[in-house]
Amino acid sequence: MKIRIISAIVALAIFIPLIIIGGIPFAIAAGILSILAYREILNLKKSHKNIPFFVQILGLFALLYLVLGTYDIDMLTYKAVLVPIILLLLPTIFYKDKYESNDAFYLLGAVYLIGLFFKLLILVRSANIYILVYLLSISIMTDTFAYAIGCLIGKHKMTKISPNKSWEGFFAGLIGGTVIPLIVYVNLVAPFSIKILIVTLILSAVGQVGDLFYSKIKRENDIKDFSNIMPGHGGVLDRLDSLSFILFTYIILLWTL
Repeated sequence: MKIRIISAIVALAIFIPLIIIGGIPFAIAAGILSILAYREILNLKKSHKNIPFFVQILGLFALLYLVLGTYDIDMLTYKAVLVPIILLLLPTIFYKDKYESNDAFYLLGAVYLIGLFFKLLILVRSANIYILVYLLSISIMTDTFAYAIGCLIGKHKMTKISPNKSWEGFFAGLIGGTVIPLIVYVNLVAPFSIKILIVTLILSAVGQVGDLFYSKIKRENDIKDFSNIMPGHGGVLDRLDSLSFILFTYIILLWTL
């Protein structure tokens, strides 16, 4: 527990200033984290065959192009999304049995999942730091309340994917991940409305389901954590699991409203 707390303090000391500063430093940090997350995906040996080194490099290039490219959110549909398709699907023709189509689709999905998350993170921070704080508060409060209440009174298990998760924890996370972020939103972003209440509730629920998705990946690969970059917390994907689905859903629901 001591290592977990120290690790969290160090991480906060690094990333809070970067969030405040924004701009190029924040984008560089997002790029570095995306590389680490990409490495964690490549290390999941049960999810794919050994991907040729050159193709891994192509995937890294496609990822960084997606994360650090200078385009707005509308161009993501056309410019950035098409580059990984070309770079990662065509090599299957030349590598034959060493790089098959199922591995290509796996790598393409990984690049999209990681790349779109970090790119959207940069775009949201650039647009409004308070929206980013609001989304972070949903992820943090949902995880905190779900974990704490689940440990204290959790008796009814949600799923075999993650045996430690309970329905008591889920609903506690839903309440804590809605009420406190609403307070953040009202004080930093805009007045209260029924719409933002419903959206926050949805985001908290989706965040918990997203966490289960990443838990399923770890269960399929017989691992506890994606890596040990943050002692006591795991890897990049361990910390960004629920936030990624919260961010994606927020973009779908609110970005153009």
